[in-house]
Amino acid sequence: MKKHFKPDWFDYFLSAGAFTILLIFCYPLYSDDISLLPVVAAFCLIAAYLLFYRLTRSVRKRNKLIKLEFSQEWRDILNDKVKFYRGLTEKDKSKFEREINIFISEKLITGVETDITDTDRLLVASSAIIPVFAFPNWNYDDLTEVLIYPNSFNHEYQLEGKGRNISGMVGNGVMNGKMILSKKDLHYGFEYPQSKSNVGIHEFVHLIDDSDGSIDGIPGLLMEHSYAQPWLEALQREIEKIRKNKSDINAYGGTSKEEFFPVISEYFFQRPRLFKRKHPKLYKMMNKVFRQDPVSRLKKKVALKTK
Repeated sequence: MKKHFKPDWFDYFLSAGAFTILLIFCYPLYSDDISLLPVVAAFCLIAAYLLFYRLTRSVRKRNKLIKLEFSQEWRDILNDKVKFYRGLTEKDKSKFEREINIFISEKLITGVETDITDTDRLLVASSAIIPVFAFPNWNYDDLTEVLIYPNSFNHEYQLEGKGRNISGMVGNGVMNGKMILSKKDLHYGFEYPQSKSNVGIHEFVHLIDDSDGSIDGIPGLLMEHSYAQPWLEALQREIEKIRKNKSDINAYGGTSKEEFFPVISEYFFQRPRLFKRKHPKLYKMMNKVFRQDPVSRLKKKVALKTK
C-alpha cells in the first residue's frame, strides 16, 4: 500500500539508537579485542545520525516552508478566486496558506504553450488542498508535475486535431507522475462555483482514490473498512439514477464508479447546500469520507459575520 502520511521519524531515530546500543553490548561476545569498541560505537552513532538526517530531510524542508510568510498578493488572489478559502475562519485560512506554500514548493507546475501566473499556481494548489484539508499530513507522493495546457486536449495530449474534449487527466505510462489540466477549465471551476464542476478537484480526487493502490471509486485510505459496502451500494444506486436521467448529478458520473466519486466530490465542494438538499444520504457519506461539513462551515462563517 502506498504511504501518503508522514511516518514518525522519531521512531526511526529510536530504532537506530536501539540497534547501536545492542551492537555495542553484543560486540564483546564475538570479539575479544574490545579496544575497537569505541570505534564501532562511534561508527554506528554516525551512521544512525546520517540515516536520521536523510530520512527527515523532507520534514525539515516542510517545517521551513510552514514558516514562510504568505504574501498579501497571494492572499488577495485566494480571496477573489477561491470560494472555499473565503468560507474559512482566520485560523483555517492560515492553515490553508501553509499547505499552499508546501504544495507549490514541492510540485512543478509547468505551462505547455501557455504562460503560468501566480493565479494558475494558486488554483492548482487549491484544487489539491480542498479535498484533503482535514488531512494536514497528506502527501501526493506519486505526483511530481502538473502540466497546464491552454485548452482541452485529446488522448494523445495534443491541442490540435480531433477528439480534443479532455479538460483534465492523471497521466500513466510515459506520463506517470504527471497531471494535465486545461487552464481554461481550471479557471472556470473557480470563477463559476455554481456550475457544480471543478476539473482541478476532480483530478486530485482521482489521485486520492489511487492512494490505496487502485482507482476504483473507493477512497480506501480515507474510508473506514466497514463503510466500504454501504458506499458501494449507494454508488450503484445513484449511477443507475444518472443513467436513467433521474439525477441532477453530472452524467459523466454515471459512466463508471471510478468517475462517480470525483464527479460528486466536485458537487460536494462546489455546491454543498444544494448537494445536501438533493442528496442528504450521499452528503452524509461524503462528510465522513473527507471529514468536512461545508454547509456547517458556511453557516458558522455567516454567524460570525452577523455578530
